[in-house]
Amino acid sequence: MKIDSELIKKVAQNARLKLTPAEIKTFTKDFADILEAFKKLDKLKTSGEPVLAQPITKKNVLREDIPKKCLSQQEALKNTKHKQDGYFRGPRAV
Repeated sequence: MKIDSELIKKVAQNARLKLTPAEIKTFTKDFADILEAFKKLDKLKTSGEPVLAQPITKKNVLREDIPKKCLSQQEALKNTKHKQDGYFRGPRAV
């Protein structure tokens, strides 16, 4: 695939970007460099390697769900002055 300013202009148009001539020149070089890097990856021998959707093994970082004693209604409301009839009182919604 030939990377030139016309290709960059077409991609920019599809992305609805207005690029200056200096930006077009920069992106032409950058895009060519990116494709070169992918060509190097294409040369790697990956036969026999398992296909992974996630390159890093995930592990469960959540704690166990162990039931514990909850606060009573009085304990939950004891440090607020915004309470009414045993509930938190919030701002009026119109």
